[in-house]
Amino acid sequence: MAQLVVRNLDERVKDSLKAQAARNGRSLEAEVREVLRSAVLGVGAEPAAQGLGTRITARFRGTGLSEAEAQAMALKGYAPRTPPFGDQG
Repeated sequence: MAQLVVRNLDERVKDSLKAQAARNGRSLEAEVREVLRSAVLGVGAEPAAQGLGTRITARFRGTGLSEAEAQAMALKGYAPRTPPFGDQG
């Protein structure tokens, strides 16, 4: 394995890495390895690569009424209504 020396690292960055390592139950060295591995190989970066709307849609896919159910309700006289979002004063 290779060794890497990073000079002139901002003290705040080092402190943040130490805190992150403690939260994750790792040594500072192990945490830096994981941060570098994730940054270069994209491990764990999949959700961030998608937009918020795409992630929300994926999470709730398959919930709610199907098109057939919505049509059946419309035929029975249950028209979908939009709730009033205006001033409720």
